[in-house]
Amino acid sequence: MELSVAHPAIKAFMCGSLSGTCSTLLFQPLDLVKTRLQTLHSSMKPGSSRVGMVTVLRSVVRTEKLLGLWKGISPSFVRTIPGVGIYFSTYYSLKQHFFQEGRPGALDAVLLGGSARTVAGVFMLPVTVIKTRFECGRYSYQSVTGALRSVCRTEGPVALFSGLMATLLRDVPFSGIYVMFYSQTKASLPKEISSSSSAPLANFGCGVMAGILASLITQPADVVKTQVQVNPQLRTAEAIRIIYMEHKLQGFFRGAVPRALRRTMMAAMAWTVYEQMMAQMGLKS
Repeated sequence: MELSVAHPAIKAFMCGSLSGTCSTLLFQPLDLVKTRLQTLHSSMKPGSSRVGMVTVLRSVVRTEKLLGLWKGISPSFVRTIPGVGIYFSTYYSLKQHFFQEGRPGALDAVLLGGSARTVAGVFMLPVTVIKTRFECGRYSYQSVTGALRSVCRTEGPVALFSGLMATLLRDVPFSGIYVMFYSQTKASLPKEISSSSSAPLANFGCGVMAGILASLITQPADVVKTQVQVNPQLRTAEAIRIIYMEHKLQGFFRGAVPRALRRTMMAAMAWTVYEQMMAQMGLKS
């Protein structure tokens, strides 16, 4: 099938997949460091000296070489290529259906972003679980398919959906908040900037601002999600209680810096590339 005659939702899927692939490859090390920080602190005794992002980064490079920073890239790609594609195609379809004649407002943007993320998150959760386990360093999986078979055999298929509630509590608000801030900030740009050759750079800047705010607001849910997926015997409420009992409120912000950097840069890049590619195809993103 020729790309030029493909359905617009399929074009949005392809644009989203490519943009997500580029951003995942670049920022995977930050995701690995974030996961290691969260799982490391969950096993430390209260009062132990704090381990920071740089320490974990050096440890990974020293023990697993430079390529160790890209551990988990396979499940990341397996999740990102279809996952981001599903997200953007769902977002595009919903926007075209409900807001074909006008620009979505702030609340509309929250609902659009959250709905698209819900669809993508549920579909891709099994791969998200495997990705988290690859990155934490506690499991010796050799491949994504091997990991999926191992989990189904030893823990049952339901384990592939561990952390569903925590994942949705993290990803749905993040996407809704991000799309709201991003769309509203972009709409406030002067028209001469929006229509100039520097528009992609300006859009990227809007994405960075939106990503920082959304990352900080949803960080506690990310910490809980990691604990539930690495320790499948835990339930969301129990994980919250344990984190608070052992590390108080600051425990919910472990790994905040690498996650904020990664999510912010990935989202900003993904949206910028997506919008540019859609514009090249003559579609309004």
